[in-house]
Formats: sequence, structure tokens, C-alpha cells
Amino acid sequence: MRDKLQWMLVIVVSMALGAAAVVGIDSLRSEPAPQTAISAPTSSTSTSGSTVSQSTDTGVSDVADLYAKVRPSVVRITGQNTRSGASGLGSGIVIDDKGHILTNNHVVSGFDQIDVTLADGTSVSAEVVNTDPGNDIALVKVDLPASKLSPATLGDSSKVRPGELVIAVGNPFGIEGSITEGIISGVGRTLASGPGRPLRQLIQADAAINPGNSGGAMFNARGEVIGIPTALENPSGENVFVGIGYAVPINTAKRFLPDLLAKRTIEHPRMGIGLQNVTPALAKRLGISVEQGALVTQVDTNSAAGRAGMKGGTGVRNSTIGDVIVSIDGKEVKTSEDLVDYIDNKKVGDKVQVKIVRDNKEMTLDVTLDAWKVNTSA
Repeated sequence: MRDKLQWMLVIVVSMALGAAAVVGIDSLRSEPAPQTAISAPTSSTSTSGSTVSQSTDTGVSDVADLYAKVRPSVVRITGQNTRSGASGLGSGIVIDDKGHILTNNHVVSGFDQIDVTLADGTSVSAEVVNTDPGNDIALVKVDLPASKLSPATLGDSSKVRPGELVIAVGNPFGIEGSITEGIISGVGRTLASGPGRPLRQLIQADAAINPGNSGGAMFNARGEVIGIPTALENPSGENVFVGIGYAVPINTAKRFLPDLLAKRTIEHPRMGIGLQNVTPALAKRLGISVEQGALVTQVDTNSAAGRAGMKGGTGVRNSTIGDVIVSIDGKEVKTSEDLVDYIDNKKVGDKVQVKIVRDNKEMTLDVTLDAWKVNTSA
């Protein structure tokens, strides 16, 4: 990383993905001097000659046709902090003819001046309508006639399967309207960002994305948006793409879009615990009577779990073995992800019943979920 020349959101891959460095790809963020890093470059578009299977409902027969169809819905977003002089660049997706544009929260965070440039070169100031930092999404709005806007078609990311062809369209390194092609490499990925809520259910793809792609669009072969590029992984820690990129699924954005439009504060439920998957080997080593579930390794005393009396501890470095969560609201918990995914679909203030195994005895705790806050660690 280049101090004071580039800004990147550094995130650490969750336990399931290993310990490689993951960096946000909002763009080149800079201090006052090197503002040329985000100035509008000469328009440059790259396309691939690869063939896409014929889609009978869209008439799209190759990548060039697909790009021509979707390009007008992807915009460039530049940000400026007029007090510090810091600046940044990213991308966005036009979602309606009223001027609403989806992007990443980290593309607009910290800026008091936001500008949007359409595919035809039209540039206009924009306002930030609302943000959801917990999902790294934001909604901005421009004041333009409907005739100038080309809303994208939002797809259904729950139907995305590994191996499907995708293209990513955005403004990497300020090179406007760039397209890259690849496939879906995986779904349901989780990225932890240290203190704070991890990004969940991410789509992994090998279509190249780089700084400036953040907030842009990942399209399927039908020209539907299925994700918003948000992060890339590189074991070297450098802010360049090596084959693994992540996108926020479009269904996540669609779920919270009504709250974003209504300018409601978006909160995400949290139990306040650290977790480890129970395996037969771990159960044998710790003397646990169950061979699957979510072992509680730590408990935030000021959290929902702490108030409910849940106990943590691995038993490796101390004499305490944490509670093992085996079900929630009657639904079996085989892994930590089972628990996290269930909680993520609840609301702050909801009450859940958690069945645990403590000292090899089953008991039930009533937990009232609280909200993720900045600098919380579980």
C-alpha cells in the first residue's frame, strides 16, 4: 500500500477463507496533493470476444451485445472532502428513473461532495440518501430527467450458481466503462473486518475487479445485476486483483432498499459472541458430548448473549469450556454459519430461544438480540 496515495479498506478473510489479506476496492483515495489519481481519464472500454450462450428472453448472443445492453446503467462516482481535500473514485448502478443509484458505502463515506458521471459523459452533483455500513451499501440520488437515465434490471442472487458466466462493469483505476468477464467461483462467502459486522453471503467471482470497480455491477448472462463488487483478495496485501473478488449480493441491497429510500437507520441484529465449529475431533479433545454445533469462544458481557448468561471459553488455555449452541428457535445448528445466518435474518429486539450444552447438560436461554455497533468484536 502507498501511504497517503491510496486508501483501501482492509479486511481479513474469515476463518473459512484463511488468513489472506482482503482489500476494499472503492478506488484510489488520496490526500490533497495527488488528486490527479481520480481525475477523469480518457474514455477506454475493453470487451471480450468470448461467446455467451444464447438467451431466448433477451436476445443477447455474446459478451459485446451484453455489454452494450448494460453499460448505460453503470456510472462513475467521485467523492471529495472539501475540508481535508481527500478524494476518491468508484462506480454505481442506476436503479430507477427517479435518479437513485446503488453503490458501496465505502465509496461515499467521508465525502461531502459527490459527483456522478453517466455513460454519455453527463456529470452532475449527487446527494447521499442513506447508507448501510453493515452491508457496505449506500444509496445516492441525482436530479436528472428520466430520459437521461437507464435503470438496470436487478436479478435474483439466490439463484446464482458456481460456474455461471458473469461480467463486471465499472471504472477500475478511473478507466471508465471497463468490462471484465469470468465465472461465479463460489457463493455464501463471509469476510470479517476486525471489529464490526462481517460482510456475509458474498458472491465470489474471478472476473477481474480493481480499485474503482467498487459499487459497480456484476451482471449475469441475461444482463441482470446479481452483485455489487466490494472487495478483492490478494495474499500479498497489494491493492491489485489476482483472481478472487467479492460482491454484495443484489438481494441484500433489495432487502434493505425500502429502508434506504425511507432514510431509516438500518440496524443489524447481534448476539455478541465468538464462535468455533464443533467437530468430532474437537469434541473428543475437549470432552464435549456433542459432535457438531457452535462452540462459544468468547462473550461480550455487554451484549445480548452476556445478559442472557451465555458462557464462553475454548478449554484449551483455561479450565472453562464454552457453551455449545445446538439449536435456535428449534432449528438445528450444525455450524457457526447456521447460527449467524439465522440471526442475520432477524431484527434488533427479537427474542430467540437458544439451546446450549453446558457441562454436557442441555439447557435453554432466552436471548433478546441487540444491534451491531462500531468497534464491537463479536
